[in-house]
Amino acid sequence: MTHADFLASPFAAPVDMPELDITGPGRFYNRELSWLGFNWRVLEEAENPRVPLLERLRFLSISAANLDEFYTVRVAGLRELAHAGNVTPADDGLTPAEQLVLINENARRLMQSQQEVLTSLQDEMEEAGISVLTRDELTADDKKHLDDVFLNKVFPVLSPLAIDPAHPFPFIPNTGFSLALQLERSRDKSTLQALLPIPHQIDRFAALPSEPGTHRFLPLEELLLEQIGSLFPGYKLKAHFEFRVLRDSDLEVEEEAEDLVREFEVALKRRRRGEVVRLTHSAGAPAKLMATIMQELNVETAEVVEIDGMIGVADVSELVLDTRPDLLWPSFTPRIPERVTDHEGDMFAAIRQKDMLLHHPYETFDMVVRFLTQAARDPDVVAIKQTLYRTSKNSPIVEALCEAAEDGKSVTALVELKARFDEAANIRQSRRLERAGAHVVYGFLDLKTHAKISTVVRREGDNLVTYTHYGTGNYHPITARIYTDLSLFTCDTALGRDATKVFNFLSGYAQPDALENLAISPISLKQRLLEMIEAEIDHAKAGRPAEIWAKMNSLIDSEVIDALYAASQGGVKISLVIRGICGLRPGIKGLSENIRVKSIVGRFLEHSRIVCFGNGVGLPGKKARVFISSADWMGRNLNRRVETLVEINNATVKAQIVSQVMAANLADVAQSWVMGPDGAFIRAPLPEGEFAFNCHRFFMENPSLSGRGSAGASDVPKLTHTDDLGSN
Repeated sequence: MTHADFLASPFAAPVDMPELDITGPGRFYNRELSWLGFNWRVLEEAENPRVPLLERLRFLSISAANLDEFYTVRVAGLRELAHAGNVTPADDGLTPAEQLVLINENARRLMQSQQEVLTSLQDEMEEAGISVLTRDELTADDKKHLDDVFLNKVFPVLSPLAIDPAHPFPFIPNTGFSLALQLERSRDKSTLQALLPIPHQIDRFAALPSEPGTHRFLPLEELLLEQIGSLFPGYKLKAHFEFRVLRDSDLEVEEEAEDLVREFEVALKRRRRGEVVRLTHSAGAPAKLMATIMQELNVETAEVVEIDGMIGVADVSELVLDTRPDLLWPSFTPRIPERVTDHEGDMFAAIRQKDMLLHHPYETFDMVVRFLTQAARDPDVVAIKQTLYRTSKNSPIVEALCEAAEDGKSVTALVELKARFDEAANIRQSRRLERAGAHVVYGFLDLKTHAKISTVVRREGDNLVTYTHYGTGNYHPITARIYTDLSLFTCDTALGRDATKVFNFLSGYAQPDALENLAISPISLKQRLLEMIEAEIDHAKAGRPAEIWAKMNSLIDSEVIDALYAASQGGVKISLVIRGICGLRPGIKGLSENIRVKSIVGRFLEHSRIVCFGNGVGLPGKKARVFISSADWMGRNLNRRVETLVEINNATVKAQIVSQVMAANLADVAQSWVMGPDGAFIRAPLPEGEFAFNCHRFFMENPSLSGRGSAGASDVPKLTHTDDLGSN
């Protein structure tokens, strides 16, 4: 029996796995297969009857987009290693070539399941009045309407291309989608092979005239096939197929780049031209035409996937219609913290009262924006420092920093150019900040700056007071609506000094010493974690309660995993909430009998990083040591990035993290999958009609403890919520 409620359930009986070498690589589970397992869980949500129909369609789209990115980055990297003859095994003992074989088999099954889920969802959508048609189902009125759509919205941006010696094969960019055509000239029966690349600027689904309350769509490829006569006058369509390419999107940057910004601009252009790592195509492709395309794109048979269904499933996100709220999650408006309202919106006054931890998206991210906007306009503010890892296109945070710089305040912005897939946006923002007069620094060439820190220095009487924000997420107002993250606001002098030292490290490369409440990677964060795990082992040996609760996106660092195994064998009880990749194998006799792992996938994307140590009194407990972090427990975060681990000392904030945030995650049943020793995650079946605790629903209904006006550490809300199964 799988028990998802880690708060109330005992640890499961450990499993004996004699076939695994638990003293060797067998003690680790493969990173790539674990990531694919996470994406299977995302797809499983697309089949969850408790989730509204169009939200299930959104989960399907997310699983497809995730898989695309996985191929363009992770698979591309392994492919490069395998082609170079690299046989160095991963921690779990698999070589790059062996991993590619397993990934290929798993991913093909995943793509097949995506098609099956799409077919099932389309049947339900049809019943709900949302139809996706084929060109055979079009009426005369539909065709007349589509003639106008084609001429005015599609035709001007198309470039049909013959494939013959006189026409070089066109470049098809990453995620490029094309029609391959075999045509016959009516006049003399001569054949023509042609390509029709489909520009990504055009919507994938064309809306058709519909009765009130219904929606009808035609996929773009069907519209183009319907209009072949307009594109190739005098020709008849004999055969066709659709195909889509994914290219290597990992960036390579020269280590000694003289101008980092210009170097990244060049690298971004290279990304668009990376090698093809996957080619998907629809069934029924003529062999000769398929062979030509494979040759021109330089792809091998193992990298080609035939899909019996829709190519580019990620595009179904266009069918998640705002006009059908009956098929979406009930609307949710993030709260404004009571304490901020009590101070009439004055963030500095609210923070001065006491430390405040906000839980996004349940408490609005607007408070982070307000913190910086208020700082920009406050005549007593003299300086602002800010890290920017991911930002939105028209970022209100960048707007506030520009306003502050233009007003003569000292503004320092650390812009991370190496934030994958956001490099171009970050380059644009850095140029804008420089024009406004801000000091823009790019940190280290060999380290990504992933820490989320903001400081505001304010003149108050004869003193300068530092207000600091530490976050577990990005300064990105769009993703903050769906990612769960923590925002700590404080004017604690030690935390302010620590933040200032980190900024000095980033801008002047002066390694900070004597940090008071902070550990940072790559200098001290991993060591602090290992020391804290060792301390729990010492508590267990002395007969005191010994326990660790941790929550993150990924756990794959072998040294940390081995430390957790040692803790388990030493009697420490360890409960982990790992959303995505987990290289640790829980519940194995003689290795990890005291470790359990669950993953939560639901309405919001779990993103916050937390670790709590029982500190000789167990959990939850007032003397526990509690930390929030920007870092997952991965080699890249602990060794190759600048990250923060912030110790929480305020009693109310500590109670909020341990007894509200972590307790609710551990108690969740509705959205939890439990990991087995074999690496597979199992979702316990939910009895029909019975109450199942859902942590997302709990957080939507209960304000964060430290954001409440007069709440203290003893005011933690009871872990329950309204029993409304339909809205999850």
